[in-house]
Amino acid sequence: MKQTIINLCKENWGFILFICLMFASRSSLADWYHVPSGSMLPTIEVGDRILVNKMAYRIELPFTDIPLVQTGSPERGDIVTINSIAAQERLVKRIVGLPGDQISMLNNQLIINGQRIQYAKARQSHFYTEDLLGVNHLVQFESVPHSKDSFANMEIPQGYYFVMGDNRNNSRDSRYFGFVSAQELQGKATKVIASLDKDNYYLPKANRNLIDLN
Repeated sequence: MKQTIINLCKENWGFILFICLMFASRSSLADWYHVPSGSMLPTIEVGDRILVNKMAYRIELPFTDIPLVQTGSPERGDIVTINSIAAQERLVKRIVGLPGDQISMLNNQLIINGQRIQYAKARQSHFYTEDLLGVNHLVQFESVPHSKDSFANMEIPQGYYFVMGDNRNNSRDSRYFGFVSAQELQGKATKVIASLDKDNYYLPKANRNLIDLN
């Protein structure tokens, strides 16, 4: 039996190496992620497959969370994947607050370091363009009961970030589970690879292929 396994490995070493490299790459270099919820609408839709650059902030030892090289710093407006300890699941959110920032919200208007964030009405209902101190992107404000549209001013500790979903009244984010540590950030989402439409036999949506995220 042992000899049979050895022979199989010798005969298929190329395929085995390819599989190992593929999983190592997904662990440390780049990954794709299926988005199951609408917390990032309208930017990311339910069913989107997003490409995540796992080298955006650091390179880790494959299959571990051990950092090897620091490659960059998270920036305001980045869409990130998070291995959230508090939420006990992997999340996709947008960074709105950086370490050292003073941040608060009043009636769905963010206030960062004393500056009120500006919102411009978009054509679609409930859509607004948010100017996140130079990073412009769409957000969505739907009327829902018990939405957490205000919170008191707080200072973000060093090494931590404040994240929110673009679907502001339908997102469980730092308003609920607190700040996110730098170690919990797994990578930067850069592109929608494709999106499968569950209402159309899970066929790819025609307008959701290779879209840059911002």
